[in-house]
Amino acid sequence: MQELAQFLFEVGYLKKVRRSGWWLLGNKDPESVAEHSFRCTILGYILAKSENVDASKVIMMCLFHDVHESRTNDLHKIAQKYINLEEAGDKVTQEQLEPLKGSIGDEIADSLSELTTQESRESIVAADADVLECAMQAREYQVQGYEDAIDWVKRAKDKLRCESSKKLLSIIEHSDPNEWWKKLKD
Repeated sequence: MQELAQFLFEVGYLKKVRRSGWWLLGNKDPESVAEHSFRCTILGYILAKSENVDASKVIMMCLFHDVHESRTNDLHKIAQKYINLEEAGDKVTQEQLEPLKGSIGDEIADSLSELTTQESRESIVAADADVLECAMQAREYQVQGYEDAIDWVKRAKDKLRCESSKKLLSIIEHSDPNEWWKKLKD
């Protein structure tokens, strides 16, 4: 149980790790990896239901997809040109899950392996959830005045593979992220 407690403390550190790509826009206080993973997981569930795939598998992939960033931090695409993040992430994940040998560690490892290979429909949905969450965040930052965030939304179009993801992105890119609370004031 001590190893499990340490793993949970490490996962908690993701609340402090900032998503670094937004620094390129001049955003000094972007969301954390934990915040990204939270909405990504919710998106994963919704997309899994829309695409009629195993929601539990998609949720697992979305929930754990960035856990390695507690050790590597979040590296934006420019930094990733010089560092093999996939190799480093795999090494970190192996080390993180080693103390959790057995059903918990094996289940997490299997989910992440499936996500990496991108051979199952669930893994494709989970990858779309990750991209779509980033596009949603970009739209929110664009409305807040970071105009170049539109680039993240545009690049998402080429990455999404599920029909429900593509439809949702077409709505997101033209929506006011604040509309939900503005309506409540009326």
